[in-house]
Amino acid sequence: MKTLYFDCSMGAAGDMLTAALLELLPDKAEFLARLNALGIPGVEYRAENSVKCGISGTHMRVTVDGAEEHVHHHDETPPHPSAAPTPSPQGEGFPEAHEHEHHESPVTSQQSPGDGEHHHHPHTGMHGIAHLVQDHLDLPEAVKADVLAVYGLLAEAESKVHGVPVEEIHFHEVGSLDAVADVAAVCLLIHELAPAQILCSPIHVGCGQVRCAHGLMPVPAPATAELLRGVPIYGGAIQGELCTPTGAALLKYYVNKFGAMPVMRTAAIGYGMGRKDFPAANCVRALLGETAEQEADEVLELRCNLDDMTGEAVGFAVERLLEAGALDVWTEAIGMKKGRPGTMFCVLCKHADRDSMISLLFRHTTTLGVREAVLRRAVLERRVDTVETAFGPVRRKIASGFGVERVKYEYDDLARIALEQGISIDTVRQAIQTDKQCLSLHAEA
Repeated sequence: MKTLYFDCSMGAAGDMLTAALLELLPDKAEFLARLNALGIPGVEYRAENSVKCGISGTHMRVTVDGAEEHVHHHDETPPHPSAAPTPSPQGEGFPEAHEHEHHESPVTSQQSPGDGEHHHHPHTGMHGIAHLVQDHLDLPEAVKADVLAVYGLLAEAESKVHGVPVEEIHFHEVGSLDAVADVAAVCLLIHELAPAQILCSPIHVGCGQVRCAHGLMPVPAPATAELLRGVPIYGGAIQGELCTPTGAALLKYYVNKFGAMPVMRTAAIGYGMGRKDFPAANCVRALLGETAEQEADEVLELRCNLDDMTGEAVGFAVERLLEAGALDVWTEAIGMKKGRPGTMFCVLCKHADRDSMISLLFRHTTTLGVREAVLRRAVLERRVDTVETAFGPVRRKIASGFGVERVKYEYDDLARIALEQGISIDTVRQAIQTDKQCLSLHAEA
């Protein structure tokens, strides 16, 4: 199975992911020319050689009208408040927001007077991003849908952090042209490489505090932390923000599974370098190769018996466990001592989620004990892609392995189209399937 694996032991940012993926291609110059023809106003991509801790890789430099956005010297007024360092009582500055000197810190405040006037772009909401992507960028429709889905994750994170409805969110730095360039480039590169699955290591997020427009914030910054809910992350000794919101959103959207690198026959390796130097090589490493068609999979099954909870309370507990990342939750009717009817509450979860799942079981049920068992299971490999239909882009889930392949269109997309068109979900599904079958027959002819 064609597998893409990201090693994010030094975090991730949009330009680092772009550079790492670019190195996987056989003709980097040709693809760079395609990037420069996308139509992002004034934007130019340049791939530069970079060496970190003796490792040679690529640094992706994005300029707007000939200059890098947000890059500033310590003796100049910083062009964005989120990048301004504040001296500590000991006389040493706090690390600037984004140690890689990336510029995707998602803050919603307005620029203050005196901010840099060159290469300034107003704050941008989802409407502005959608207009730029849909109407101006020379990208396949499926890639445009991926770009907007990544920005949708960013908007949802901003909405939750700031308590503002998604439609009122105004991106600050993640709406700037170089950040749009990063997202568009990564989405197009993954579309070009077309891996069957994307895996990633736990993400190093850094530690300490960074100065943003709202003041000092802990690392990871709130929007990054929100995006990385459910993703294995860790801190470490390196001061500063190693994982930017854009990097977090891209990984959250694309990665199928986080964990150790599987047994893999590697065909290509790419190193995407950050700007700064650290004791460890400041890079994202991308490995492209082949993994076994089906890998052994282990899960935990947690069970408890209940005889003193109402159906509504059991249902509430089911919802809480699923929200927290349980792979599956179900109940079974059982008979208990003294002839009492009861409910067996069952949870499937990953090993890493064991403690949190048990804690939730004790919090939301009346059980006094939880049983656990390790189960091995055979699973079909799963991936999600986007197809263009007469109704617009529609996501679909593809499951394959053991000689079978199943395709299921995303319910949320079908429901949205059904409401827009005033028809049933079954009608939408049949129309899409018929359309795809006709296209397939036409291609064969």
